[in-house]
Amino acid sequence: MLELVSVDAYYGNSRALDNVSLTVGDGEFVAVLGRNGVGKTTLMRTILGLMDRTTGSIRFNGTEIGRWRTDQRARAGIAYVPQGRGILPRFSVLDNLRFGLFANTKGRREIDESVFDLLPDLRPHLSRLGGNLSGGQQQQLAIARALMVEPKVMLLDEPTEGIQPNIVEEIEQIITRINRERGITVILVEQSVAFARRAAQRFVIMNKGSIVASGATAELDDALVHRYMAV
Repeated sequence: MLELVSVDAYYGNSRALDNVSLTVGDGEFVAVLGRNGVGKTTLMRTILGLMDRTTGSIRFNGTEIGRWRTDQRARAGIAYVPQGRGILPRFSVLDNLRFGLFANTKGRREIDESVFDLLPDLRPHLSRLGGNLSGGQQQQLAIARALMVEPKVMLLDEPTEGIQPNIVEEIEQIITRINRERGITVILVEQSVAFARRAAQRFVIMNKGSIVASGATAELDDALVHRYMAV
């Protein structure tokens, strides 16, 4: 479904990704791991076309998209839940969801009610401002907004960061269900190795802007975690 070949990405003249190659299959769940500042968020931004400049090849469903605008990539089926959630705090929950419809892959202009089966806590708060929600509710809203796109692949950047511990498990279950029940490909940036081991089929570990290890999740042993993730 998604293939990066020898991709470099830049902030201005500074190279942030170095010769990254990655293949993600249809319906896979891939965890992207590594210490802070090693390029994980940059990888997500590169896939969505948010970097100043990229070289190499990015193919989505067999089509080269490396020169496409971000909105074109979104309408092709790539949804993004950014670090920090990125909701619109002065817009209602309902209007935040409607905002996601602008990139809907099928041209839908009405809220998909099935999202409330997955995220029932949002329904009672449709008229509330997004900024008045709790951190966990804001994260659910960010995920629901991404689902409005009806995406083929969802990029999630540390979705449990800053969430109350009692809500983290709920967020993890929602993300797992999105992959298992809806068949949406998931690429997840995450610090929780335990969650990656439970949910992902494959992992990649990044260091200094490059992928330095990858494989089936069963191969994610403590030695790799200590080498590339221990502080």
